[in-house]
Amino acid sequence: MNKIKVAVIGCGTISKKRHIPEYAANPNVELVAFCDPVLERAEGFAEHYGGRAYTCYEEMLKSEKPDAVSVCTPNVLHAPCAIAAANAGAHVLVEKPMATNAADAAAMIEAANKNGVFLMAGQNQRLMPPHLKAKEILQTGKMGKVISFRTSFGHPGPERWSVDGRDSWFFRKEDAIMGAMGDLGVHKSDLIRWLLEDEVAEVAAFVNTLHKEGTDVDDNATCILRMKSGTIGTLVASWTYYKGGDNSTVLWCENGVMHIGTHPVDQVIVELRDGSVEKYQVGAMATNEKQVPSGIMDAFVESIVTNTPPDISGEEGLKSLAVILAAFESQDTKKVVSLS
Repeated sequence: MNKIKVAVIGCGTISKKRHIPEYAANPNVELVAFCDPVLERAEGFAEHYGGRAYTCYEEMLKSEKPDAVSVCTPNVLHAPCAIAAANAGAHVLVEKPMATNAADAAAMIEAANKNGVFLMAGQNQRLMPPHLKAKEILQTGKMGKVISFRTSFGHPGPERWSVDGRDSWFFRKEDAIMGAMGDLGVHKSDLIRWLLEDEVAEVAAFVNTLHKEGTDVDDNATCILRMKSGTIGTLVASWTYYKGGDNSTVLWCENGVMHIGTHPVDQVIVELRDGSVEKYQVGAMATNEKQVPSGIMDAFVESIVTNTPPDISGEEGLKSLAVILAAFESQDTKKVVSLS
C-alpha cells in the first residue's frame, strides 16, 4: 500500500521528542512537511527526515495535500489548525487539551465528520503500560467496585521541557488559555474516565497560580470529582513538583487497593483484603526526562490504515476537556459544577 503522507504543524519539543520520531519509526508513514512560525525549526526536521518546511499551515495544506496531520501548536491554535486540516481532507491527531473551550472542540468534531476524516486526541495516558495493566485487572472484577480514588500529575513545569524555556507559550495566557490543568490535568480526567469506565458528574476545584512568577496561567489545581456511579476522588495537577515528578493513581476498592505508578520498579501493586499482594512490572510511564514511545502515533496510523475510528476520538477528547473546564468554572464561581 502507499505510505500515509503526514505533516506536522508545530515543531516544538512534543514534536521533536514524540510525534516526529514515532512517525519516522512507523513503516506506513512518509513525513512530507513540517510547519512552524520559526522557519529554522521546520527546516531542521525537513533536512533530517525529508519533506518540506513551511511557516504557514494553510499554505502547507494546499501545497502538500497530506493524508494526515499532527497539530502540536500552542493550545489556542489547536481548533483552527485541526479544522483547516479536516477541511483539506486530512485525518487529524491533535495534542491535548484538544481545544480551549467546548464550542471549538465541537466545531473540530463537526469538521472531521463533515469531511469523512478521523479526529484523534493525544491523550497518551490510556496507552501507558501501567494504566493498561490496571484496567485489565479492574476488568477481571476481582477488585470489586472502585469506591474512591486519587490521581495526580505533577512536574517542575514547562520551562524544563519547552523549546523556548521560560519564554514558552505555555506561560502566555493568550496562547495557552490554561496552564497545568490543560497540560497535565486533562490527562488525568481522561485517564480516570477511561480506567473506571465512568463519567464525571460533578467537579469542585481550586485552580490557582501559586508559584510561577510573571504568568497568570494556573500552576496548581486540586479538584474533587464525583463520578456518575457515585465514586468520589481527587485529581491534582501541578507545575511546582520541583523535586520529583508524579504520575500516580490509587484506587480504593471493595476488595482491596490498587497503586499505579507509585513505585519505581513495581508499576502496579494490588493489595487485597485477604492479605495477598500482587506486584506487576509492566514498563514505565513516559516522562519528560525519560522518553518511551507513547503509542499514540502508532494508534493513529493504525486507525487510518485499517479505516477504523480511533478509540481516543474527538468526542472522548471533549468529554475529558469538559472536566477541566468545569474545574475552572468551579474556581471562578466557588461552587460545585455539574456536568450534564
